[in-house]
Amino acid sequence: MLYLVATPIGNLDDITFRALDVLRAVDVVASEDTRKTGMLLKHFGIHKPQIAFQEHNEEKAGEHIMNLLAEGKSVALVTEAGTPGISDPGFTLVRRAIAAGEAITMIPGPTALIMALVLSGLPVHSFTFRGFPPRKPGPRRRFLEVDRDSPHTLIFYESPRRVQALLRDALAVYGDRQAALARELTKVHETILRGKLSELLALVGQEAPRGECVVVIAGAGTAAG
Repeated sequence: MLYLVATPIGNLDDITFRALDVLRAVDVVASEDTRKTGMLLKHFGIHKPQIAFQEHNEEKAGEHIMNLLAEGKSVALVTEAGTPGISDPGFTLVRRAIAAGEAITMIPGPTALIMALVLSGLPVHSFTFRGFPPRKPGPRRRFLEVDRDSPHTLIFYESPRRVQALLRDALAVYGDRQAALARELTKVHETILRGKLSELLALVGQEAPRGECVVVIAGAGTAAG
């Protein structure tokens, strides 16, 4: 059985009882970051062998995991934080497991995009998750322009080093819409900034960047826009 196990995005108390039961029961834990997962397992007194499953070794590691499943072993896939497959490795392994007829299930849990969306105060009934934008300005602008006329609330992930550039380009592409910036979710310094894109841009420019960011932007023509 392949288990996709969501893990905390910050506060370790957010892990579920089911997640702990599965991590204790499986034969192997496939981890995006074996060091961080090792710390998580140690915190809860769990001792399991780990194998690295990262973006750069998905093909080779995926083949190894498929062999383990074929041997009747149970494997838990976890990412650095949050839900496997959401802007993290996992999608290709799920496809392979389905194609091979292997049993697969998921242990749900924390996902930064949903928490940021709900806390943003923007419409939640219909949204589009766009993940990480391209790093370079030109491709990033074109990436944003795809959703210029979309009525759905837009959600992006971004690093603290590039969030200012993302907000600047979003302001240029979408106009001065309502938006929210969530940082350090579930952690001690959790911050939610709300306001127009221009206001968020000014606030971010006054601070040293910190923490992974989720940017939520109102859709075109919405009441919040």
